[in-house]
Amino acid sequence: MPDFLRAQPGGALLSVKLQPRASANEIVGPAGGELKIKVTAPPVDAAANQALVELLAERLDCARNRIELVRGHKSRHKIVKLHGFTTEAAREGLEPS
Repeated sequence: MPDFLRAQPGGALLSVKLQPRASANEIVGPAGGELKIKVTAPPVDAAANQALVELLAERLDCARNRIELVRGHKSRHKIVKLHGFTTEAAREGLEPS
């Protein structure tokens, strides 16, 4: 299992390094124990966090309320809980685009 995914009761924890103001919304791939993700939104008024949640929900084909930002609301390094996902199911949905 990749370093950026950990099993958790009720779901999985995902370690993310977020790059705001990118040219496209995309999952880049593993980067030092985190999954690097780029979003076009700026890091203002939680816009980048919202874009991250929307991108993950789209890629995992689930409702946005199943994606919870646990830590790192004002940091590029974030911990996201994926409610109801096994680490295997999450890994499949998070393959780089």
